[in-house]
Amino acid sequence: MNRIDVVAAALVDRLGRYLLARRPEGKPYAGYWEFPGGKVEPEETLQAALVRELREELGIEVRRAFPWITRHFDYPHARVRLHFFRVVAWDGTPLPLEDQSLAWQGPGCDVVAPMLPANAPVLRAMELPVVYGITNGSEVGEPALLEGLERAFFRGLRLVQVREKDLPSDLLCKLTDKVVRAARPWHARVLVNGNVEVAKAAGADGVHLTSRQLADLGQRPDLPLVAASCHDPAELQRAEQLGVDFAVLGPIAPTASHPERTPLGLRYLARALEDCSLPVLGIGGLGLGELEAAWEAGAHGIASMRAVWTGDAPIPSRFRLQSSD
Repeated sequence: MNRIDVVAAALVDRLGRYLLARRPEGKPYAGYWEFPGGKVEPEETLQAALVRELREELGIEVRRAFPWITRHFDYPHARVRLHFFRVVAWDGTPLPLEDQSLAWQGPGCDVVAPMLPANAPVLRAMELPVVYGITNGSEVGEPALLEGLERAFFRGLRLVQVREKDLPSDLLCKLTDKVVRAARPWHARVLVNGNVEVAKAAGADGVHLTSRQLADLGQRPDLPLVAASCHDPAELQRAEQLGVDFAVLGPIAPTASHPERTPLGLRYLARALEDCSLPVLGIGGLGLGELEAAWEAGAHGIASMRAVWTGDAPIPSRFRLQSSD
């Protein structure tokens, strides 16, 4: 049975709520909720299919959309390849034009169920912040690190990796404990680079695996949030197999920390993410000014060791989509 290509849209309003549609009677999985979208017609591009499906299904006109993640799923009745897009702007108000029900999910909304199996993991990806700050305490010192961290939280940072490879485990644990304590009032999540034991002992949310750990581990670490560093599609595939929550891929541009590495570039990033089911953040030489370019390439967002800690600009915590209404 050949795979059927399907487009699916994540539309999010100004309040951060996302739209789901309930499958009508007469269709497989009737009564289940899913992201709006539909089948790609022969000779039709994914972008064109997205525009057509949302016009037919919801009566809106897509003005701008970014590619996001791709999921393969086998249903009893079909094998599908779901191409998810994040729609940044549209004209009109979504209406149920195909006998489906619609529901906004998120802050202040009653949770709908059941969710179509292929779509459920996407909900977790939508909760992932689009900017990932990586500590550089070895360069700036602990007091400056913690001060910069507080400023970044105030500006909107909600995801941090404690990456201090030169610290012994006891000092790393103490520093991570301080970062976790600073993060909690802001509801920010903290991961520790490469050290599962420290992550657990310090009460961090998870661990960020190195590419070597990614290759060597036989199963996912027992932590709520697991990320991994990748440098090519093969490592991304391994990260998917291990069941990590997200990955970083790079270096995308020249970096101060690894000047000897040849940058991959945004075109490489786009090609690597064409069939990837994980949220992936571009890393290496990227700052807030390159966030939209990373989205254009299909990345979930960016990871940064330096750019996040400087300046006064707000840091987007989540991908907020807005209509023109």
